[in-house]
Amino acid sequence: MQRFFSTVIALVIATGFTAGARAQSAKYHDAMKQSVDQLDTAHTVASMVDLANRFERIADAEKTQGLPYYYAAYCQLMSVMLGTDKTKADEIADKAETLISKAESLDKPTSETYVIRSMIATCHLMVDPQNRYMQYGAASGEAIQKSEQLDPGNPRPVYLEGQSKFYTPEAFGGGKAVAKPIFEKAKTMFASFKPASDIAPQWGAHATDYFLSMCN
Repeated sequence: MQRFFSTVIALVIATGFTAGARAQSAKYHDAMKQSVDQLDTAHTVASMVDLANRFERIADAEKTQGLPYYYAAYCQLMSVMLGTDKTKADEIADKAETLISKAESLDKPTSETYVIRSMIATCHLMVDPQNRYMQYGAASGEAIQKSEQLDPGNPRPVYLEGQSKFYTPEAFGGGKAVAKPIFEKAKTMFASFKPASDIAPQWGAHATDYFLSMCN
């Protein structure tokens, strides 16, 4: 009889832990989905900073999920790219690197985290393109290559490659004519891309369309 009651108690405790984990998982998903859904409408520096802070709070509360750190890093970098003041670009890029390193420590390096590392290098480059191109241009390109190797079906590194060519002067192998077919490839890839979940990375399609219109 004592053994029977011990088994029942163990089952009750196990069921309680499972229910608690499910509740925590649902709470995490809901918080992430609400924030991810706002990415498409966040077009200002302030809105990106707000989302970056929100994702970081989710990550710090959850402690075991790398994805919110990924998004926090992405939003930090976008706050630089959307703004005109680049004086804090290095500081923000360093912050993003800390965040993406946390993401990789929890979920291992992926195609998506290398996309962020390419963007980090680009942010450093934007501070002084003429003097930093050799270092950070190369770092950005290497990160794009690693991203493509890890997931050839990911359209985001292709989009970033097109963006890099778009802003590179024609004299150095860039320009709209060079960037256009790369953006066209990214657009085709976005059309068939299926994110792993409704909170997995899926940004970049709208930006690809924008750059294609600029190329035309």
